[in-house]
Amino acid sequence: MSNTAYIYDTHAHYDSSRFDEDRNEVLSAMAEANVGCIINCGCDMESSRISVQLAEQYPFVYAAVGFHPHEADTWNENSEAELRELLKHPRVVALGEIGLDYHYDFSPRELQQEVMEKQLVIAKEMGVPIIIHDREAHGDMYALLRRFAPLCGVMHCFSGSAELARESVSMGLHIGLGGAVTFKNAVHPLEVAAYVPADRLLLETDSPYMTPVPHRGKRCDSRMIAHTAQRIAEVRGVSYEELLEQTARNAERLFGAGAAGTINQ
Repeated sequence: MSNTAYIYDTHAHYDSSRFDEDRNEVLSAMAEANVGCIINCGCDMESSRISVQLAEQYPFVYAAVGFHPHEADTWNENSEAELRELLKHPRVVALGEIGLDYHYDFSPRELQQEVMEKQLVIAKEMGVPIIIHDREAHGDMYALLRRFAPLCGVMHCFSGSAELARESVSMGLHIGLGGAVTFKNAVHPLEVAAYVPADRLLLETDSPYMTPVPHRGKRCDSRMIAHTAQRIAEVRGVSYEELLEQTARNAERLFGAGAAGTINQ
């Protein structure tokens, strides 16, 4: 357990080109803003390798590696072996970001499902948590996840109903909530924020995306998670510090890594 409450951002993309001009400046400012731990998530092989490099460079950054549904068409005959090798790295704590995205359909849906299933098999065999992206694909996503339950991981940037959150939790998953809880039209996100069992709730930014109010229109970074945490704390009727402590403890337990370094090797 953490001795003090700190911000644990369980999902970010500091490999994004949007940080190319000031990446080190932004990441170097995290400690002063009470951000103690960040998981940087890969979306394809290149970004997964960069995530590992960031984790090697910054002691408070850990890496997740995997193929996002947008990049499913980049999976090739070498991808599985390369992914398995990256997952052995001591700074890699999860397989992700993986999943299904039927909003953009940048990769064919059948191929998204195929690549998702292959990565679920890898995660099961290697005993690593998964970070799941599900956008407008609830039916196919949950049909696939039920086949692999029980599961260990998180539904990232959760966009479903409280009922789907309940099913996710029943399968062993955590629920990751970000800036959407601060949006004016937030309905489902707030219902989910109120429902999620205390030991299954995680905080995230999805930096540089999903910027919370009052910073809409700006590039998001992990320091802005404070606004998300404050809104969730209000909905749950707990203090800001209590929420930070609980969510950091949940993340430490799930990923085996925290602000003081890897804790569950």
